[in-house]
Amino acid sequence: MLASLVEKIRVKLWLRNQHVNGRLRTYFRDRFRIDVGHYSYGCFDRWRMPGPIRVGRYCSIANTVRSAPINHPFDAMTTHPALYERKFGVVDQDIFYDDVLVIEDDVWIGHNVMILPGCKHVGRGAVIGAGAVVTKNVPAYAIVAGNPAKKLRDRFAPDLIAALEQSRWWELDPPELRRLVSANRELVFHPTASSVQQWAGSGRRADWAGTKQ
Repeated sequence: MLASLVEKIRVKLWLRNQHVNGRLRTYFRDRFRIDVGHYSYGCFDRWRMPGPIRVGRYCSIANTVRSAPINHPFDAMTTHPALYERKFGVVDQDIFYDDVLVIEDDVWIGHNVMILPGCKHVGRGAVIGAGAVVTKNVPAYAIVAGNPAKKLRDRFAPDLIAALEQSRWWELDPPELRRLVSANRELVFHPTASSVQQWAGSGRRADWAGTKQ
């Protein structure tokens, strides 16, 4: 009882700086199979977003977003989760929980979004509008909304998307982003394919060795 209380207090303290807290990430990855990249927030809740989930870097997820890893089985003897959740004492281990929901880098998910089991991948740079019910995978850089969620448009033109993908800007840490914003605010807030390509090819990424978590 005391250990459980201490653990809850510890997690609550870690959540104060959830976008950078490494201990919080290790705890949720090892305990709940919720693997969150640095600077992402809003997904450290095993009840709203049960694992297995993998979230990239720089994702903005509202604290009312929910994901459902499995539907109740319509064709089984019963729709009750006793058939596939060990906590009810019928089966020895959870069944059907092996599919990972992958949310790539730079994804924004608005309030009251529901991600259903038909969606297992949200592409990099996607935006999911508030209140959407997501029933299938979301393409990279797509803006989707509605019930069921449908694609409204892409965030950028294809040439700019290609330039952003080549730049791999999401591998930057905040001090590196700070320098970028300071040096070229126009590039950050009004990117074009040519400006991103010029920046990415300027040699400023020379010290980005390896892939950052």
